[in-house]
Amino acid sequence: MAGPVVPGYVLHDYFRSSASYRVRIALNLKQVDYRRHAVSLVDNEQRAPEHLARNAQGFVPALELPDGTVLGQSLAIIDWLDHAHPEPRLMPTEPLARARAMERALLIACDIHPLNNLRVLRRLGSQFAAPQEARDDWYRHWVAEGFAALEAMAPEGPYLGGEAPDVSDVCLVPQMYNARRFDFDLAPYPRLVAADAAMQALDAVKAAHPDAAKP
Repeated sequence: MAGPVVPGYVLHDYFRSSASYRVRIALNLKQVDYRRHAVSLVDNEQRAPEHLARNAQGFVPALELPDGTVLGQSLAIIDWLDHAHPEPRLMPTEPLARARAMERALLIACDIHPLNNLRVLRRLGSQFAAPQEARDDWYRHWVAEGFAALEAMAPEGPYLGGEAPDVSDVCLVPQMYNARRFDFDLAPYPRLVAADAAMQALDAVKAAHPDAAKP
């Protein structure tokens, strides 16, 4: 059963941001009504004073609540959504299941994504004069390292969360999208491919896709 529809939420995001993509999926799965305000990372709009006033880190996403409160960090937003809109639950309530879900989610959100986001890739070029080919190799290296571990940790499925999606599935989908953008070979990761395919079959996930969110 879906949670209540609450008008007035504003998601400040960038269509291709992995963290923003996660939050769009979570909002859609929970059928929470929101409108989007685009913040272009390519044009450095995240560093504009009006966005820094919302999010002191200058990151996306930032979820603005009806009372004006603004939340940052995708996993913090998803955790808040799980309390404010409990169904469908993305963070398991049973302690061990919750720890396993977070273990998988954090592998993606903390050990793959931060090394490969736009600001890091730009820094490799500006500080170390790394050409695009070298930056692409850097990207694929960290995906391979993380995906090898995640594949070994993945349950039988159909989702990483088992019979229903959990927070780790929400994190997986954007990472798989990015892996394909960088021509990363996914053949060694059949469980991850299967979990992603199961997610992609959901209308809520389709609606969160960068192509659907593109300005």
